[in-house]
Amino acid sequence: MPRMTATFIVRGAARPVHVRFLRDTVCGVLALVAVGCSKPSAVGQEPAGQSSTASAPEAAEVASPSGAAAADPAAASAATAASAASAQQGAQIGQAAPDFSLPDLDGKQVSLSQFKGKPVVLEWFNPGCPFVRNSHTKGSLKTTAATEAGKGVAWLAINSGAPGKQGAGADASRKAASEFGMQHPVLLDESGSVGKLYGAERTPHMYVINAEGVLVYRGAIDNSPDGEGQSPEGGKLVNYVTTALDSVRSGGAVAMAETKAYGCSVKY
Repeated sequence: MPRMTATFIVRGAARPVHVRFLRDTVCGVLALVAVGCSKPSAVGQEPAGQSSTASAPEAAEVASPSGAAAADPAAASAATAASAASAQQGAQIGQAAPDFSLPDLDGKQVSLSQFKGKPVVLEWFNPGCPFVRNSHTKGSLKTTAATEAGKGVAWLAINSGAPGKQGAGADASRKAASEFGMQHPVLLDESGSVGKLYGAERTPHMYVINAEGVLVYRGAIDNSPDGEGQSPEGGKLVNYVTTALDSVRSGGAVAMAETKAYGCSVKY
């Protein structure tokens, strides 16, 4: 580019001062009088008018690629898995028994929580099941509920049979309760939600909950799989439910907290 010459008269000088400027110097002088002149951006430099500082959301994204600042992906995943497992596992020995509310044979809602402060026995019930019938007419269930009720135990029978299945419904349950002389409530769980929550697989399937609301026993009523109490394994009849309740009353741990339930499958 041709050289340019600018003449400035310096106040007090004997003669004009001639100064030669290169292009860059001219640009600098012209910039002082608001005459635009720019030079090419350096490689990688922000274009004029754009800030090199990232916005707050952009900064957060840089700090946390997932968008969750300071979060530990592994810890979050583990917490989610633990929560899902807890929701799926339902009733567990040594943990608080899940609360529920079901209608009795008269339609009145009965909740587990209303018996807080006293031991509770849950008995999965199907009046059409021969094992249930045998136990209520000949075996351990014939007198155990009434005996334990006299000691302050709340006893609840639960029928989780789906409509149309063997032994399901209020009418069949009411007839059997009268025939068996049952004095405790029979609750209807036709959706099967409570039975599945507790993992009930057989009728009868027994659960013992202590006065603090903790599940301490789950399994068979006794060790006589015929339901009649006439063929106990080991030769001696052991009522697992009364044994668990005796431990609860004495403040001790239940020695045999879980056994294999026998009987008919729950008719979900």
